[in-house]
Amino acid sequence: MAQKKKEEKMVATSKVDLTQVKPYGDSLNDGMVETAFTLPVPHGEEANEAARILTKKMGLMEPNVVYSKDMGSGYTFFVVYGKCVHTVDFTNIKVTKVEVDVMSREECGAYWEKNIGRPVVIVGASTGTDAHTVGIDAIMNMKGFHGHFGLERYKGIEAINMGSQVPNEQLIEKAVSVKADAILVSQTVTQKDVHITNLTNLIELLEAEGLRDKMIVIAGGPRISHELAQELGYDAGFGPNSYAEDTASFVLTEMVKRKMV
Repeated sequence: MAQKKKEEKMVATSKVDLTQVKPYGDSLNDGMVETAFTLPVPHGEEANEAARILTKKMGLMEPNVVYSKDMGSGYTFFVVYGKCVHTVDFTNIKVTKVEVDVMSREECGAYWEKNIGRPVVIVGASTGTDAHTVGIDAIMNMKGFHGHFGLERYKGIEAINMGSQVPNEQLIEKAVSVKADAILVSQTVTQKDVHITNLTNLIELLEAEGLRDKMIVIAGGPRISHELAQELGYDAGFGPNSYAEDTASFVLTEMVKRKMV
């Protein structure tokens, strides 16, 4: 079954010109897309027309408002279909991403046993005013998320979850006191780019204390990319659809690479 699906995928891909990729709706290269947004206008035919005109200005052809809903207080929500005329050269795309062979939880345990042997201490928190814990809990806590167990269940790893709204200074103080090998920072709140300000502040504090090169520092969250994390001075960044095994694989292999064992 797996082989059949692989062959079907290869056949489908062979029909596509990867230098001119367009959105797929009902048929290949029809360019159909769906977009949703809210406008500060009262619900009605005029609102639908405003949404249609705006979507056309976005570059979509034949825009069609398929759904609109009165949100109250003079606001209306829309779902609009349209055709994208633009293409993208997929073969010319280069993305900065974490270069690591992701190991399963069991494989991480075996790697730790063979290459490290001593307890690996990882301290994590949602810092600043960020009160969201779902991200850091998914990575750190034993139950994990979506069938992926958290770091507390990993052999050889001592995971310390400090929770949310933790000042950067307090996180660093804790990391120093437990002789942490790695710090994990989760940022969910991103309004007005507060996550960038907070992440930058943590690195600046570590550098001021002469601690930056003594620990592996990782950032994670819905708007975090590896490229952004590196630009801010972090060793790695993990965005959506990242799990404990991604973090564990990076930390363990990075420790060996840096001879932190």
